[in-house]
Order: sequence, then C-alpha cells, then structure tokens
Amino acid sequence: MIAALYVKTRGAYFGLDGVDPWDEARDARLYVGPWPVVAHPPCQRWCRFAKGIEAQYPKYAVGDDGGCFEAALRDVRAYGGVLEHPAGSLAWDYFHLPKPRSSVGWTSSLMDEGASCYVEQGRYGHPMRKATWLYAVAPTFPTLRWGRRLDSELGACKWGSRLYKPAQDRDRPRVDGQHSLTPVAFRDELLALARSASRERV
Repeated sequence: MIAALYVKTRGAYFGLDGVDPWDEARDARLYVGPWPVVAHPPCQRWCRFAKGIEAQYPKYAVGDDGGCFEAALRDVRAYGGVLEHPAGSLAWDYFHLPKPRSSVGWTSSLMDEGASCYVEQGRYGHPMRKATWLYAVAPTFPTLRWGRRLDSELGACKWGSRLYKPAQDRDRPRVDGQHSLTPVAFRDELLALARSASRERV
C-alpha cells in the first residue's frame, strides 16, 4: 500500500488499487504511517514568487502552509517515498535539502539520507514544462526522463499563467487550471519509487 498525501479530491490518485489517497478533507498532516508515501504538499507559500507575493501582501507569508511541507518531509523520512514541489521551491533552502545541481540525475548529501532531482512533467504528458523538484528516500533512486524540453517540443500550449505573455506566445492557447494536474505517467513513476521504498514503520 502507498499513501498519497495532499492530493486533489477525485484526482489522479483516487480509485487505484494499493493507493490510499489523502485529500484536503482528510488532512494529510495527521498521517502516521505505516506505508511509504507520495506527497504533494501545497506549494503556494514556497514557490519562487513567494517572497514577492509576501512583499505585496504581507498576510501571505513565505512558508506559511500550516506545516504541510514539514509534515510531508517528516513522513518521507519516516516511511520512505517521495515528495514533489515546483523547481526552485524555497522549502529546499529552509529545510536544508540537497538541491538538484543539473537537469540530469539525483543530487545527494552526506548530511541527508535522501536525494533530490529536477524533472519536467512535460516529459510525462503535461502540456507545460512544469519544472519539478523531487526529494526521495529509497534504497535506490530510479532513472527518470531527464532533461529540459525544447520550445519545439511544447506544441501549441506553452504558458499557463496570465502573468507571462511574451510576444511569441500571445497567440498560443493557455492551459490555465491544468498547472496542478499530475500526468498519469508521472504519477505512476512516483508510485513505483514509493513502492521501492517500503520500510518498517519507525
């Protein structure tokens, strides 16, 4: 069994054999094992724009996610598995996690049992690049679909936010509302990683 934490209600992790999904209503901060986890803690207060948002709207403080990331990190370290966040997440510095040094392979540290990597969900079927950092604790770390997508690979949809509209992209259809979706192929990759990390409850 795998616990899928901080996932969307009736989303990609629901209805799967061997997967116990924890949506907002269940409050994944309450998870106490014993299974390995795939964790998607909320990223709004940790994203690379969080400091600018806080400067303009002080009530949205950097890292103020109700303890979700910290709880997710605790669960990955306690039970094994993987945590997903946008590339550039400020949580990596705050929690002293090993930061990916390239777009190919895992980065580890002598001070941490886990490892991190950069991967683009666009390589798994997402219409955007959706640059992502993973932090995992497992016996071995799998080879993923490494590398950055080229503009020519992106097809008709490139920009999912109204904040960014370069001239070459203004005529492309936006993919607003899809930025938070997890492609099925990527979900399955994360579940496989978590299954490899099965360990005794501590």
